[in-house]
Amino acid sequence: MSRIQALPDLLISQIAAGEVVERPASAVKELLENAIDAGSGRVEVELDGGGLRRIAVTDDGHGIEQEDLALALTRHATSKIAALEDLESVATLGFRGEALASIAAVSDLTLASRTPGARHGWRIGHTGATRAAGAQPVVGPAALAQGTRVEVLDLFFNTPARRRFLRSEQTEYAHCLEAVERIALAHPEVALRLTHNGRVTLDLPAHSRDQRVHALLGEEFTAAALPIDEAGGPLALAGLIAQPAYSRASRDAQYVFVNGRFVRDRVLAHAIGAAYRDVLHHQRHPAYALWLTLDPGAVDANVHPTKIEVRFREGQAVHRFVQGALARALAATRAGAAGSATDAPPATEPPRAPAGWGQRRPGAAPRQGGLGLHEGGGSALYDTLFGRRDEATGATAASRATTAAPADAASILRGAVSGSPADAGPDRSPEARPQDLPVDDAPLGYALGQLAGIYVLARNSHGLVVVDMHAAHERIVYERLKSALAGDAVPAQPLLLPVSFAASAVEMATVSEHAATLLRLGFDLSALSDTRLAVRSVPATLVDADAIALARAVIAELRESGATDVLAARRDELLATMACHAAVRANRALGLHEMNALLREMEATERSGQCNHGRPTWFQLTLADLDRMFLRGR
Repeated sequence: MSRIQALPDLLISQIAAGEVVERPASAVKELLENAIDAGSGRVEVELDGGGLRRIAVTDDGHGIEQEDLALALTRHATSKIAALEDLESVATLGFRGEALASIAAVSDLTLASRTPGARHGWRIGHTGATRAAGAQPVVGPAALAQGTRVEVLDLFFNTPARRRFLRSEQTEYAHCLEAVERIALAHPEVALRLTHNGRVTLDLPAHSRDQRVHALLGEEFTAAALPIDEAGGPLALAGLIAQPAYSRASRDAQYVFVNGRFVRDRVLAHAIGAAYRDVLHHQRHPAYALWLTLDPGAVDANVHPTKIEVRFREGQAVHRFVQGALARALAATRAGAAGSATDAPPATEPPRAPAGWGQRRPGAAPRQGGLGLHEGGGSALYDTLFGRRDEATGATAASRATTAAPADAASILRGAVSGSPADAGPDRSPEARPQDLPVDDAPLGYALGQLAGIYVLARNSHGLVVVDMHAAHERIVYERLKSALAGDAVPAQPLLLPVSFAASAVEMATVSEHAATLLRLGFDLSALSDTRLAVRSVPATLVDADAIALARAVIAELRESGATDVLAARRDELLATMACHAAVRANRALGLHEMNALLREMEATERSGQCNHGRPTWFQLTLADLDRMFLRGR
């Protein structure tokens, strides 16, 4: 083994380039971030050969002084930080001072810049010939408008191993385009233009945030999106999230920006996933574009060389804030709040679910009312969660709490579930016909009849509504069960014989730090030694679960995000099972008043646009849809 020696500066820069510049898209990202930090209002990106042959980024920012040009290509030289205090509260996109030096180490780079008021610009070249000769790059005059232009030729020409790992020109261009689109979404106030092989592929004027989202994510996404705009203390969250009906098979439409920087963060991803947990269909992914703003000192952006990962000082608070904001928006997706369907497909295709269904009507508020459960639904499990039934009335503490509101809704739903006669409002008279009923005052309209014992057909002001009665009622029951438990402390069930398990140092520290939280969740965990924990009680609703596995899952959850989603997910699984058993079954004949009762409850229930498994509960066919299907007017 050779003796320890200092590495040459060029090799050091090439090693750094391996971390900062993974492919042409990495160079594009770094140069764009420098342009944004320079206060640019317009940036042009030119690519040839997917960025391998040439990358040129031109901006109209404040530029670089002549005497600073050579320093700009030096490692760890930056104008953005000067002391450790600056590093702890970074307010810019780039700050490490490695990008230009790293790119220059693996390419032929030319940097030209002109500051405001300067008679002309200045240029410096850092080429392979210069490096081979060991000469310092020379600064010379250049014809240039105000701003900076960086041109990168033959990326990785002197690092053939890295070049061999790159993909085809089209693939590398696709990565470059993705990097440009992320910057464009993060900073809609900046105009961006992208050219590839001499052809303009992206030209975005300065936009508002919503206009930029529409331009890049498309009309279908914006039509199905719910707005987010919430603030809490030092945190602010804005953007758009797609309704559950607009789900994706991949994660290609997920954008989160923290203080203007695109990031991939586990805390934020977990919070978003928790908000969508029981409204999204299996194996589907939500779509969103979200901007989180907080004090730069509360987030560490220096945990990854490419700055794509961050670490929050108060990760638990961020998790709760983001999950709460999204959950409140998704809760507004009650059935019937959308009005009418969007553009229908050609008559040769089946109509698709409207992109806007499930949106809240302006001024709409959830109705209050109790919910009668099927007598056979839940049984012992029902008693475990909600207490014993009153022998005189058959009611439970939870059902008595939910029936404190107007009794008409409770009696209507009891009729829809148990089959007993009920007063359903406008069609209370047996002689009332569906076509005689008003439809403007009910988004889901009024029932016409039942199809195949599964679907309820209703008429509203826009046309025909088709409802999956079991899925819809399942959601209604599920939401009522969740509301009954909301805000209550989780009852604990002491174990007859405590169980113990070997715990890591991290698990021991988590239990000690979150002891009060664990007690509120119904867990009594205590240390038997430095490496062993005992489980003395678990939540009463989960007493039959594996105590050790459940405790480990909750500890891991608390360590990861400070949330209690594992416990909530287990509880919600039980509630969903109860709701499924309590909901009205297929092939159950319903009267018109019972169908209308179901429609009214759907309009008043949060998230009733989807069942507990994320499937749609209703479908709107407009008159225009029907005309197209039957080729009317052609």
